[in-house]
Amino acid sequence: MTKRVPMTVAGAARLRAELQELKTVARPRIIAAIAEARSHGDLKENAEYHAAREQQSFTEGRIAEIESKLANAQVIDVTTLPPSDKVVFGATVVLDEEDSGEEKRYQIVGVDEADLKEGKISFSSPIARALIGKFVGDVVEVQTPGGLKTYEIVDVRYI
Repeated sequence: MTKRVPMTVAGAARLRAELQELKTVARPRIIAAIAEARSHGDLKENAEYHAAREQQSFTEGRIAEIESKLANAQVIDVTTLPPSDKVVFGATVVLDEEDSGEEKRYQIVGVDEADLKEGKISFSSPIARALIGKFVGDVVEVQTPGGLKTYEIVDVRYI
């Protein structure tokens, strides 16, 4: 039995859009490129043909990967949850780093959606694991590569 993997609504929508793009745009373009390369004759020494076949292999692999991820996804819409001060998957958490006083804002998302530059952290990251299940006002300690960090949960938003 395959384990269900949590994913936000936005993450699932991005994967569906990429899948649609690959199936309706990339795949037909590659098929046309292969047909064009075949028309040039000898396939053994045809670099265009080999490049198109390699691109086709990559694209079909990505399509299979996305379909698998979507099939195993447990899409969680945090906006449908009743408002609460509890940190859950999909919530946006505002933290106060106690040492520096710096405010940090993270959304806890699925592994494939994580992007630190956008403030999205994976639910399996040390910070997210320390936060999930806690409430506004709680203080959490997280072991990071830079050492032990202490955060106070200032706000939790289900957006």
